[in-house]
Amino acid sequence: MIDPTAGPSATAAGPPRAGRPERLDGLVVGLVANPKKNAEPFLDAVGELLAAEHGTAGVVRTRKTSITDPIPPATLDELVRRCDVVLIGVGDCGSCSAAAVADGIAFEGAGVPAAVICTDAFRVSADAMARLQGSPGYAYVTTAHPLAPLDADAVRERARLALPELVELLTSAVPVAAR
Repeated sequence: MIDPTAGPSATAAGPPRAGRPERLDGLVVGLVANPKKNAEPFLDAVGELLAAEHGTAGVVRTRKTSITDPIPPATLDELVRRCDVVLIGVGDCGSCSAAAVADGIAFEGAGVPAAVICTDAFRVSADAMARLQGSPGYAYVTTAHPLAPLDADAVRERARLALPELVELLTSAVPVAAR
């Protein structure tokens, strides 16, 4: 749990962004889902779209067991070894949005470009975690809130709508502001 009223320590400095590939073709994409309803279907849909439209080579899926805990170190290490880029989400509540941003920053620190997806209602939590991790302005992609009650077709549509921003976030050499 984070306290969004607290600030980062005076010495906090987040990791630099990982270097970005120019393109995604031939790359392996890690999909880090939290246990929120529709997180996995959303990420699976993005993974399918990346393969169909950008020629990614495959995906490595993992599912966190907690919406609040950081990604376990062993899982982080495995995905860093196996994946070229990572998608994390979907932050569809305050705690899971904050945890998703913390995970994204952890991947960036390990040298793997990450794109975090949160619903727009939880920007405050996501931004607070970014500041707490020493990475104010950490860029992530938002989709409309809520995601959990949507049916399968609506989840795929949300994934399709988010795809261009996710690709830009994973491949853009210049950091983009939080959306």
